[in-house]
Order: sequence, then structure tokens, then C-alpha cells
Amino acid sequence: MMAGRRRAPVWFKLVAVLLTAWGMLGCYACLMQFLHGAEAMGPATDYDRALYAALPIWYNSVYAVAVVTGFLGGLCLIVRSAMARPLFVISLVAVIVQFGWLFATTDIIAHKGAGVVLPFPILIVLIAAFGIWLSGRALRRGWIG
Repeated sequence: MMAGRRRAPVWFKLVAVLLTAWGMLGCYACLMQFLHGAEAMGPATDYDRALYAALPIWYNSVYAVAVVTGFLGGLCLIVRSAMARPLFVISLVAVIVQFGWLFATTDIIAHKGAGVVLPFPILIVLIAAFGIWLSGRALRRGWIG
């Protein structure tokens, strides 16, 4: 054990693995979107195809940054690195940019309804914020460093 680090509780290790698995799923979903476009999550409507075609060129890059930094943040928790916190912060900022742009500049909520469109992005934001909180707590407790 390195100087300054304390033994992390088992629950912390389990949550770190779950956050890493969540990040892996995000990376997979991002890759599928890159490969299959609007059809990545199943049969797409004409609206879905038009929306995907209208995304700005930077949109997929922000998506990639969001999921890769979230995945790396989880890995950093597993290996007990303090880099977890800045990686989770970057991930959350990218998620906010990604969904903020989508909701502010398109009619997706009006077209599909808030009950369909908002729950999953809200969950993503909450998990990213949780990663920031957990990594900060782990840093203060000496579980990472």
C-alpha cells in the first residue's frame, strides 16, 4: 500500500467496478452509433434518421469524450488513482454539452415527449455526478491518491 492511502471498503471497490462497467456500456453504445448511425439502438424512424443526419460534426466527438472519460474515471477508481475525479468532471461537462445542445436546438422533446426523451439523459447526468462525488469522497478518505 502506498503512503497516504488507506484501505478502501469493499462497497467502494464494487461501485468502482459498476461505474467502469457503465462506462464500458457507454463506449459500446457510442461505437455502435458511429458504426450504425440512427439505427444503432434498433429500427429508426424517419425523424431519427433526419435528426442524426443534422447533428453537427463535433457532436459525436463530444459523445466520445463523455463516455471514454467516464470509463477511464471508473478504471482510475479501481486502480485507486486521483485522476478519477477530473475524468468524471470532464465526462459530466461533455454530457451536459451533448444533451444541452440536443434539447436546446432540436424539437426532439416536442416530437417524442419529455417522458420518453428525458429519463435516460437524467440518469446519465446523475451517474456522472455520482462519479464526481464518489471520487471526491474517496480522495478525502485516502482510498485513492
